Amino acid sequence: MRQTLVDNEAGAPAIPLVALRRDQLAGWLADHPDARPWVESLGFAAEPGALAPLPGPDGRLARMLAGIADDDPWAVAALPARLPPGRYRLDPEPEPAAAEAAALAWRLADYGFDRYRAAPRPPAPLLVWPERADRARVRRAAEAVELVRDLINTPAADLGPAELAAAAEALAARHGASCRSVVGDGLLAENYPMIHAVGRAAAPARRPRLIDLRWGDPAAPRVTLVGKGVCFDSGGLDLKPSASMKLMKKDMGGAAHVLGLAGMIMDAGLPVRLRVLIPAVENAVSGEAMRPLDVLPSRKGLTVEIGNTDAEGRLILADALAEAASEDPALLIDVATLTGAARVALGPDLPALFCRDDALAAEILAAGEAAGEPLWRLPLFAPYRRLLDSKVADLASVSDGPHAGAITAALFLAEFVPPTVPWLHLDVLAWNGRARPGRPEGGEALALRALFALVAARVAAPAGS
Repeated sequence: MRQTLVDNEAGAPAIPLVALRRDQLAGWLADHPDARPWVESLGFAAEPGALAPLPGPDGRLARMLAGIADDDPWAVAALPARLPPGRYRLDPEPEPAAAEAAALAWRLADYGFDRYRAAPRPPAPLLVWPERADRARVRRAAEAVELVRDLINTPAADLGPAELAAAAEALAARHGASCRSVVGDGLLAENYPMIHAVGRAAAPARRPRLIDLRWGDPAAPRVTLVGKGVCFDSGGLDLKPSASMKLMKKDMGGAAHVLGLAGMIMDAGLPVRLRVLIPAVENAVSGEAMRPLDVLPSRKGLTVEIGNTDAEGRLILADALAEAASEDPALLIDVATLTGAARVALGPDLPALFCRDDALAAEILAAGEAAGEPLWRLPLFAPYRRLLDSKVADLASVSDGPHAGAITAALFLAEFVPPTVPWLHLDVLAWNGRARPGRPEGGEALALRALFALVAARVAAPAGS
């Protein structure tokens, strides 16, 4: 990433940048009456994206007025693409929360996935670090978002289970964590039968595995993150149509999210015993593929009848969640690109949240609002558990009907997490279908800062983390 946030160096003047909503323009002009004739002659009304350069006595640019959208935490991200090259500073100096949001939006406005194409880009306008922004917090969040986006954007040919494991190992090495993988038939030996069953069709070239990262003081509160790592999802024998298969490189978006969140936790030095579990597979078609109505054993001991081989994510998560719950963590979070039903209900930008604990749900919802990363809670509606009844196994992997798909998927996962474990399940899209300021089309991180704030609050993190 290019350096777009810079220090306020002596002898390097910065142009004051005044970001105004439409309802703020009149007040600013009242405080700067000398500027009114010029601003009005430009027809500047603080519409989002509009600029009004104000010259100084020497004819040089002395101040820049910029219109921004109302109540949009990404508003500042629209400015770098419109401003001429130069060094800018926010005027007036924003309060801490606004300063950090602006700095993060400015940095992420410059994000681009350039692994396969070196596209020329014009010089980026520079922003002097807002004085009240916590630089470590901004950097930490930006690096996490960039990691998530890079992983999701990488095509499946270059990011299979082994490469996803390598990404986790690189993150672990950076922070002094340990990381091991249980690979291929080792999954059977160590009792992860559903991860093996989903991924075996892609072996031997792309063997399934369980990635297991651990960090922190073993005596500290346990925080465990589980992420769905389906590196490509063909649908298996219940093959997806081409339109539905096209974006399935993003089906490891849950894994990308928990790696990004783990990086934030480790970078901040939160006082936790962190564990990250990522079942990494490719759901492929071969003679080894699981079949509809197969019955699979699971790590927990429950038997599962396969209703549709394209509902594979919940199977691999179930084995990982059973292992995570066995340590009785103080907090268990799983993130998965799990169901189209959640997207039908809530659209692409609003993660579906499932949680048994009202207090815990309220905490993460409040953290999301504070971070500008809203979530929406859907019910773990117990009467729908009957939709997962099987005549031959302990439970079915899917319902036979078209209704409540996100809820029944969450209820399936709930079978593998004891009620005593504080647990959050997030069903996310992890993809931007259209480009917006700071959020280009492609892989996207959702609710990372909200989740980090929740973890920090739950373990009484040191001030400033």
